[in-house]
This record gives sequence, C-alpha cells and structure tokens, in this order.
Amino acid sequence: MILALVGAFGAAVLYGVGTVLQAEGLRRSARSTATTWWGRIQAGWLYAVGLALDGAGFLASVAALRSLPLFIVESAVASSVAVTAILAAIFLGGRLDRPTVLALVVVGIGLVGLAASAVEGPAKALSGSAAVLLLLLTVPTAVLGLVGYRLPAERGVALLAVVAGLGFGGAGVAARTLSLDGWKVLTDPVAWSLVVYGGLALAAFGLALERGSVTVVAAVTFSIETVVPAAVGLMWLGDEVRHGFAWLTVLGFVLTLGGSVRLARFAVLEP
Repeated sequence: MILALVGAFGAAVLYGVGTVLQAEGLRRSARSTATTWWGRIQAGWLYAVGLALDGAGFLASVAALRSLPLFIVESAVASSVAVTAILAAIFLGGRLDRPTVLALVVVGIGLVGLAASAVEGPAKALSGSAAVLLLLLTVPTAVLGLVGYRLPAERGVALLAVVAGLGFGGAGVAARTLSLDGWKVLTDPVAWSLVVYGGLALAAFGLALERGSVTVVAAVTFSIETVVPAAVGLMWLGDEVRHGFAWLTVLGFVLTLGGSVRLARFAVLEP
C-alpha cells in the first residue's frame, strides 16, 4: 500500500509542477515577439515540459490505481493544486496569504484521513457490455471537447475543463478496472478506453489552460475528475473503506476537494 500511496502523491507533485511550467511557458510565449517556428519553440518550451510532466503524472496515477480505490487516488491528484500554489509563490511571485495556508492545511488533513480509511485491493474487472460502454462513452466526451474547441475562447474554456475532468476520470476508472491478461489487453475495450480518455484529458486540459483562466480550469477539472470516478468506484467497482471509517472517508473527501478548489484560486498567476 505504501508504494501505491507514493505513486498517488507522486502524481500530485508531477501534475503540480507541470501546471506551473505550463503557466510560465504561456507567459513567456505571450511576451515573445518571435515570428519563426524555432523562436516560438524556444519561447514555449516550458509549456511542452509541463505537458510531459502531466503525462508522467497520469502514468503514476494509473500505477497507483492498480491497488488503491479511486476516491483516494483522484483526491490525491486534485491536491496537486497545493503543490502548484507553493511553487507559484516561490517561483512566479505569488503570495501565500492566510486563507491559502489554511487551505493547504485542510488538504493535508483530508488526504491523511483518506489514506487512513482506504482499503487496498483490486477493483472488479469490467468485461462484456460494461467494458464496451466505457469505451463508447468516449464518443460523446470527444464531441463535447470538439464543441468546446470550436466555441469562442471565453465560452469554450469551461466546457474544455469539463471534458478534461471527464477524461481524467474515465481514464482513472479504466486504469482501476483493467485486466492485464497478456496479449489480450490489446483487444480489451478497457485498455483502449484508458488510452482514449487519457489523450482527450491531456488535450482538453492543455487547450483550456491555453485559452482561459487557470482558476476556472483547475477548479472545474479537479472537481469532476474527483467526484465522478469516486462515486463510480464506491457504487459499482467494489472500492471499500475500512469498517467504521466511512465518516472519516467522507470528511477527508470533503476537506481535500474543498481545499483543492479553494487553492485553485491562488494556484498560479494568470498568463
């Protein structure tokens, strides 16, 4: 369980650092006067590194989900805004005021409560029509992303953030339920769901950050990617909490999500 928790919190660190680098990359690109492709690459290379760290964080969360319930891994990922807030204060000139520090403490307490109440173990494997349904649901998710992409920036940002949250959440469900059975994994709808949802999430999250307020993007994305898969895991996938610790799970979940959404207001400077 310790290694899985390291993976979950490692994902939070990678996502948090990645968000800061993306924000700084966007700021540099906005200030750049480069007209050549190479000049633009030099101005925005931090953004690309940030996206790469997001991808590494995604892989770390997938590894953690092999043995930990969705509610704790997704909550840990949402807490990446705590990492972002601290790094932004250090490197981007942000300020950790008293409400922000309090939110950091609340997130920490919530995560400790979730870790203490979680029961380690695999989820129920999805197969048959349930596995196919999970893959088919990528279609309306992609359509929503396309609509958000085509809408004017100020109107499409929230929708792209929703798609990012659904994508990360869907990838989490797929990673939690994937059955690694040799070469059969190549034809498993759940495996393809993991790939498609992950790609949609990273693309939508990057586009949303590029077009609009980091505050809105982070709050919407992390809320959806935390609440939706946690509910799915507890209701249908056999995720469990320790006997008599349900109250601590609920409290930890509320504290972590509430603190994370609060921190999204202070996480980074706007580009």
